[in-house]
Amino acid sequence: MRSAILLAPLTALVLVLPAQAQQPTSATRNMPVTGSVPRTCAIQPGRIQPGGLNNIAGLDGDTLRIIQFTDPATLAVRAASATINFEAVCNFPHQVRIESKNNGLWPVDERISDRASGFAYAVPYTAEIRWGPITGRMATTGKLRVMSQRVFPVENAVAGDFNLRIAIEEGASNVEIRAPLVAGTYVDTVRIFLEPR
Repeated sequence: MRSAILLAPLTALVLVLPAQAQQPTSATRNMPVTGSVPRTCAIQPGRIQPGGLNNIAGLDGDTLRIIQFTDPATLAVRAASATINFEAVCNFPHQVRIESKNNGLWPVDERISDRASGFAYAVPYTAEIRWGPITGRMATTGKLRVMSQRVFPVENAVAGDFNLRIAIEEGASNVEIRAPLVAGTYVDTVRIFLEPR
């Protein structure tokens, strides 16, 4: 009998212990999680906008090639234009700076010094931009071979297509409209900057 008496209290004790172990206890601790995003702007390679070409063969790398620069009968400049889209992003208020290296299309051979009367020796053009909430225009003159630029402030972050339209007017010249052009290969470099203000 003694054994039976001892078992009963052990059974009761076993039933009590699990009940005490189930008492809820809790603790909390705040764990801050932080991240940092650097101020960044990026522009991807350009692509021609469908239907955006006039007298331009397309993009050859980063170069626009004009099909027929002058009218064969008059040697006056023929109209040409292209619209190029660039995927771009700038995650802070910034500015767009567009720059023409030569202030127009000028002969590659800078030694051309013969300014024959009635002939043009540079070709002005316009560059128009559309980026987020802004549109802007830079017009080159071809009067002096110098760098020219325009700056456009952008008040917020922007992501999407950056559009650039280059246009040369029919008969454009740095002397008079429809002046014949001096022989040579004409070039300019357009640069686009998305940068801090």
